Amino acid sequence: MITTSVAEAPEVGGADRTKAPAAARPARPGGFWTTRRRDVLTGYLFVAPQLAGVALFVLIPVGLAIWYSLNDWNVFTGKQTFVGGSHYAALAADPQLGAVLGATAIFSGGVVILNITLGLTIAIMLNRRFRGVTFFRTLFFSPVVVSVVAWTLVWGFLLQDNGGINGLLGTFGIDGPNWLQHGDTAMVSVIITQVVRSVGINLVLFLSALQGVPSELYEAARIDGAPAPAIFFTITLPLISPTVLLTAIITVVGALQSFAQIAVLTGGGPELSTTVLVFYVFQQAFEFNDIGYGSTLALMLLTFVLLLTLLQWQLRRKWVFHEN
Repeated sequence: MITTSVAEAPEVGGADRTKAPAAARPARPGGFWTTRRRDVLTGYLFVAPQLAGVALFVLIPVGLAIWYSLNDWNVFTGKQTFVGGSHYAALAADPQLGAVLGATAIFSGGVVILNITLGLTIAIMLNRRFRGVTFFRTLFFSPVVVSVVAWTLVWGFLLQDNGGINGLLGTFGIDGPNWLQHGDTAMVSVIITQVVRSVGINLVLFLSALQGVPSELYEAARIDGAPAPAIFFTITLPLISPTVLLTAIITVVGALQSFAQIAVLTGGGPELSTTVLVFYVFQQAFEFNDIGYGSTLALMLLTFVLLLTLLQWQLRRKWVFHEN
């Protein structure tokens, strides 16, 4: 019996050495497509359409604009002549640029102030439960979905000397002006046309933000006897300040890019009273065929948009609630 057990012992030990547990085996090196690499590739595939859009419609056009601004391009012969920074030097010598920038500031300032103010005021009025509130919300938002050109053409007829606006004023014994043929009234007309059409976007954003303010805060403030202005400036405005920042950025960028309203209503006139920078870019590049100088003006417009956006973004920490 003892001999048998001793003889069998090596066989058992040998079997244990040849069949080691799976946990004790060294791990095989993974292939190229590891889980991490697959996840990274999936992420890049998801963002690829957006990156392609940014490259095709932002980076490449900006690069071409920089190149064109350094050259004189004859669109009829296709010949390009490198001129360096002469187009940038021409900005300082352009006698019309001052009036264009002034008109741009007036138009953009008027659109931004009225758009945000009216959008917030109407949103506060419609943030209540009363009969017909859905109708009024739809009414104020409906111009947003209308074609810009169609909307502007209708307003062009209304603002003529014998148009609907003056006809309405005539019923009250008021002799209305030719709105689009005088500098001051022309600028007011294009501002109001732009605001009436685009205020619906800000209205929806503000209305969504107002509905997210907890009602308990209003109830506590009313119990404490806080007046309505104090409730607005200490509760409502701070809590919707992120939305105010968003609407400010959107409205500023949209105002600086407004082209169709100017082109259809006034064509930049009378004189240069409504010639904003984006319309001046169009005139120089496509009416006067000065692609180089037009590209330089377009880069100036891009710089203004970037600077104003960065300025608003930096100021957010001082007045936007929940920002560090």
